[in-house]
Amino acid sequence: MTAALSLKGITKSFAGVHAIQNLSFEVPKGVTTALIGPNGAGKTTVFNLVSGVYGVDAGTVTVNGVDVTHMPSRKRITTGIARSFQNIRLMSHLTVLENMLVGQHVRNSSLGALLTPYRLFPNHRWKVQAREALAESGLEEWADETVGALPYGVRKRIDLVRATLAGASLLMLDEPAAGLNPSETNALRDHLRTLMAKGITLLVVEHDMHFVDSICQNVVVLNFGEKIAEGPLSQVRQDPKVREAYIGSEEA
Repeated sequence: MTAALSLKGITKSFAGVHAIQNLSFEVPKGVTTALIGPNGAGKTTVFNLVSGVYGVDAGTVTVNGVDVTHMPSRKRITTGIARSFQNIRLMSHLTVLENMLVGQHVRNSSLGALLTPYRLFPNHRWKVQAREALAESGLEEWADETVGALPYGVRKRIDLVRATLAGASLLMLDEPAAGLNPSETNALRDHLRTLMAKGITLLVVEHDMHFVDSICQNVVVLNFGEKIAEGPLSQVRQDPKVREAYIGSEEA
């Protein structure tokens, strides 16, 4: 089976400092994988290399069988990849539905589709799809609300729905549970399980190990830009290298 994501020999330096060193791992399709490690281990840098924010110095990045190593970041969404950020990137002055339409817009390459005045059509297919996606996620009551006025946990979930409407089959989440209260965390967990049931592959950067344990089947551990362990959380948390990496902070 083709992996949803494959990194082989990835290396990246900034001003002569190695941020990522000869990193290789795969994210199998349908398997939720966590990328964990102490602060400064290189987790967000990996996300930026995969999404094309940074170019790699060496190695290859493959998404759903397509080599994206030298593909511009704006085109990588065509391979089925999307990401969320630790800081929500929704447009706060727009409604939830309008933010959904922005997510769908990136899937269209024809000039006619891009110029379609969807506001003039009450039953435009983008609107129908967006409302259906919000309903499936239990967010339909917020569809016509301005995003900036909504609770933080709701905005986090809306950000995920927008990413899936952009056609994502591989969704990379950067600390999705950060800043959420227990109720919001539980709602997010249920939402992610719904996405997983649809066959969407998740790669998650997260410090909350209880959250990781509840949704992730595989864990990749980084330290100083190198992979030091990989496997189920119950296995890697016993690895001496992992325990050493977390000395001075909460153990994994």
